[in-house]
Amino acid sequence: MDDITVTGVGALSPLGTGADAFWRGMHTARTAPSRVPDSHARMDHPRMYLVPEADVPEGPAEWAGLPLGRGSRFAIEAARQAARDAGLSEWGSVDPRRVAVAISSGMGDTELHEGWWQGKAPGTDRWAPVFPVASAVGGSLGARGPNTCVSNACSASGYALSVAADLIRSGEADVVFAGGAEAYSRVALACFNRLGAIDPERCRPFAADRRGTVFGEGAAVLVLESGAHARARGAEHAYARLAGTGWSCDAHHATAPEPGGGQIERAMREALREAGGGEVGFVVPHGTGTELNDVVESRVLAAVAPRAPLYSLKALIGHTGGAAGAFAALSAALMLRHGTLPPNVPVGDADPGCPVPLPSGSTPLTGGYGMVNAYAFGGNNISLVFAEAP
Repeated sequence: MDDITVTGVGALSPLGTGADAFWRGMHTARTAPSRVPDSHARMDHPRMYLVPEADVPEGPAEWAGLPLGRGSRFAIEAARQAARDAGLSEWGSVDPRRVAVAISSGMGDTELHEGWWQGKAPGTDRWAPVFPVASAVGGSLGARGPNTCVSNACSASGYALSVAADLIRSGEADVVFAGGAEAYSRVALACFNRLGAIDPERCRPFAADRRGTVFGEGAAVLVLESGAHARARGAEHAYARLAGTGWSCDAHHATAPEPGGGQIERAMREALREAGGGEVGFVVPHGTGTELNDVVESRVLAAVAPRAPLYSLKALIGHTGGAAGAFAALSAALMLRHGTLPPNVPVGDADPGCPVPLPSGSTPLTGGYGMVNAYAFGGNNISLVFAEAP
């Protein structure tokens, strides 16, 4: 793969606003879900890892006449942070027609739709629940290049990062803002309650007594560009290189992963092959806390990266749906830049069926690569391999 470099990051999460708050929160390793502020959330477990209300952006309420919801506002805020971090608040020598956007969301601005059911629809018919998230980011930044919203459920933003690398390698774009955003959705939370897939306590990946996942909300956006382009424009820093990507599909079941994990393994090995091989220094797993997902991923990791320690991100911020891959990539980029694996959130006794190392304290990184996994309903799998940046 060409030298695809992460030169800027932005985040809005249950840990607060900004990448620095995210990194501090990764080391504090203390969060908990709370009850969603929705009187209509009549379900068994109406709890999520929420963005603190003080950090929720007040606007924009619309873009060019298009009403925007919480998901779009999250994405715009994270993208603006990433632009500032990358030194792209003003385009300067960068042609905005060569700046692309690939932002993912599973539910997007779904509260506009859910409000419509209660007679609270926006005062215009120019609204839609999902796809405006990417266009709102592109419009707010003034990015005039390709603009796409990838929406294949919980692996979506992992795919968006891979699409971003392809846009750069193919010459379609010089800079890509890639990531994901997800906000509270009554429909999504109710559906997982009906599936019996919500843990009544917290998100406890790989724990013996885990009982499902717990959703989280927020947005993570990374600025990607070739190393040559970053150097030519005088980018101040680089977090990591996106060294390899691997896609696959189980085509096994609408919601459950294929029990043998063959296609999950295929995605991991393809990403490593593209990265040029080498030792995996750490893994940010998909690790949702659901029974079968954790077991299957653990078994495959034992074969592909048997010595690599895991950083279980969802135990800290919950399952952020279509933004999960982007948050995992952000975590990997920060860990590579700082050379440290933060402590894992304590989740209780480990499941003997999930033989994965989860360090309890901060650990210096070893090995050349960090792997990120994201899986989704429909069997959509993606693995990304990140490496230290020069």
